[in-house]
Amino acid sequence: MKKRTGLVAAMVAAFALVGCSAPATAPETTTAPAPVTTSSDPAPVAVSHSDPIVIYSNSVSDGRGDWLVQRAAQDGFNVQYVSLGGGDLQNRLIAEAANPIADVVFGLNSVYYEKLVAADVLAPYTPAWADKVDPTQGTQSKMYWPIVREPIMLVYNTAAVDADNPAPTDWPDLWTNQNFWNRYEVPTNLGQATTQMVLSGILTRYRDDNGDLGISQAGWDAIASYFKHGNRAVDGTDLYARMASGDILAGQMYLSGKATREAQYDITTNACYPTIGVPMVVQSVAMVKGTKHTDTAEAFIDWFGSGQIQAEWSQQFFTAPTNSDAVAGANQDAISQTDAFSPQDIDWAFVAANIDKWVEKITLNYAG
Repeated sequence: MKKRTGLVAAMVAAFALVGCSAPATAPETTTAPAPVTTSSDPAPVAVSHSDPIVIYSNSVSDGRGDWLVQRAAQDGFNVQYVSLGGGDLQNRLIAEAANPIADVVFGLNSVYYEKLVAADVLAPYTPAWADKVDPTQGTQSKMYWPIVREPIMLVYNTAAVDADNPAPTDWPDLWTNQNFWNRYEVPTNLGQATTQMVLSGILTRYRDDNGDLGISQAGWDAIASYFKHGNRAVDGTDLYARMASGDILAGQMYLSGKATREAQYDITTNACYPTIGVPMVVQSVAMVKGTKHTDTAEAFIDWFGSGQIQAEWSQQFFTAPTNSDAVAGANQDAISQTDAFSPQDIDWAFVAANIDKWVEKITLNYAG
């Protein structure tokens, strides 16, 4: 056990992490918030799981990973985590399929999970809370299960707009209106899940089965203009830091990240509500095939997706849980803000079949 623990710790430390956050280790002493109680789902019973488990996620930024390590330890779990962007996380899991390091993965959306299912990376498991979620929000294969709904948004600094300088209302405003040129951030890392969902939301407006990679020339022209007139992201500098400094006006964000960053950077932002809707993604959790710690991985999934823990997660990180037992104890503002967005009508199977090729084309032709 000591040998494996040392190996995992070394590999976690060595990973070049990209995406939402850098990895972190649990402090020697921790103080977690008091649990949120729910009326229909009792708090998980503290047990001892001596085996450490490794969690891969693209949703452990903004303190989530540290909170998870600390809160899980209270209930007997020894958790380590690795943070990567969605596309990079998917690729690593596939590359490690023959000798998996991760035991559990969470945070990815259905586009990535379907690829992992096709690559035979996941192990089937039905959580104890499976009857508390809408399975159509996740999988029909019982390989991954929904935990959080998340709108993907275009946000802007409210202090930088007025009657003479109106705000954008939808993504195409950014490249079709010269007032926004060079004032919105475009991503440099196309491996992030949020970025790929933004690109999917734009490209699928121009679906043409006779077009290049299923997209009309007008769609590719839109992507070209989006990157041409944008202001490239600065490595190591958060979008909200750039908006707060006045460097840029707008950029992409997910709802829970908006809430966290507004407090961190002392800035107020608004989201756009396009008539076409926004990409509404559902984050899920799954067990990795080949884990050496099946019992502990299953117990962790039961614990993490439970109404009790998802209510606490919601209160901490402004999320809208999918577990019906979590709703009463969840952050009601997060739920109402999530519900305020209309989901864009996107054929996610079409996206899953093409996103890798779209990213390759964009990287080679437009984002350089």
